Amino acid sequence: MELKITTLAERPELLAPLFRMEESWPEFIGNDPVASSMIGRIIKELPEHVLIATDEQGALAARAYTVPFALHVRGRGELPDGGWDQVILWAFSDLWYRRKPDTMTALEITVAKDFLGQGMSGLMLAAICDRSRARGFAEVVVPVRPSAKHLEPATQMDTYVRRERDDGLPVDPWLRVHVRAGGIIEKVAHASMTVSGSMAQWREWTGLPFDTEGTVEVPGALVPVHCEPERGYAVYVEPNVWVRHVL
Repeated sequence: MELKITTLAERPELLAPLFRMEESWPEFIGNDPVASSMIGRIIKELPEHVLIATDEQGALAARAYTVPFALHVRGRGELPDGGWDQVILWAFSDLWYRRKPDTMTALEITVAKDFLGQGMSGLMLAAICDRSRARGFAEVVVPVRPSAKHLEPATQMDTYVRRERDDGLPVDPWLRVHVRAGGIIEKVAHASMTVSGSMAQWREWTGLPFDTEGTVEVPGALVPVHCEPERGYAVYVEPNVWVRHVL
């Protein structure tokens, strides 16, 4: 299959298809307040950093949201324990204060349902690295959401990340794509995204009763959700894995 990878800035007519693209994210993830408020800003303010892949017929196959930010400045230097949420907040703070970015982060690579299993994510990752290198960046860092971790939410992420196959590559398919591409697994961001909501909201998002105190395993969640029915809320704190690609 021949893909055409462009940016939203180059092809603004793809904005509507971008929003209509069928995807497989669990519903609750979209209710992280940082993600829900900031993704739209990337599209509006940084369309040159939104990558879009189309096939020979023009169908939307995949998308990627990236943002540049300043990592090597006073008060930072280390990839944040706050992961996804923190890095996008840094990026827009840098944009506001006109700090010169020195690092690119790939916040999301999403493959359309009809194109799953065809190596699209690896192609999009390669395109991100190529374009970042062409823009003068020396590295791309990614708060990776391991693709198979949701199958065992009770496993600690630190334990899961260390698992390797006989060939030395990670057991997780998405982490394996990154390592094959030269990525280095740096650390776990234990509080990368946070979704909180009422019992009614969690029931709507998941279809589960959410009526028992303690932890609740939710389809698509990487770790259990903490449920406090007597206090009327539940909280999900998602860990991601920082992977660094030196260009």
